[in-house]
Amino acid sequence: MTEQAAQDEPAPTAPQPPPPRRRLWPWVVLLILVLLALAAGAVSAVLSREVAAEGSRTVHIRYEVTGAAEDVTLTYSTWRDEELSTGRLTLRSLPWAGELDTKGFMSGGSFVVRLGKSGGEVACSVTVDDGTRRTARASGAFATAACDGF
Repeated sequence: MTEQAAQDEPAPTAPQPPPPRRRLWPWVVLLILVLLALAAGAVSAVLSREVAAEGSRTVHIRYEVTGAAEDVTLTYSTWRDEELSTGRLTLRSLPWAGELDTKGFMSGGSFVVRLGKSGGEVACSVTVDDGTRRTARASGAFATAACDGF
């Protein structure tokens, strides 16, 4: 009987391995990527709004050259319809001043004064209506004064 009782009892089974754990790190990485994408979108929206506001604002720029020289070449930035271009002017006497009202102004303009072979002394100045002012001086033959970054 003992043999028959042993046959009726279920055979012992091997212990089952625990169910596999779900990995958490892919979800954390996905969450970080989503947050970075949202932050990049927000920064892009703010920057585009700022650029649009700056582009529609009217700005007054004044260029000036003083000194003693007879052969002077001016090269300066101009903005027309949101496009940057360069103007060039040759002077035979100083002082000189020029003014420009523009829209679509972007920082980084340039105003360069070059003396010719006869030399001399010059000073350049650029004033933007918000008070930004750049100045530079040069003297001697073929010297250059650069007022840029306004």
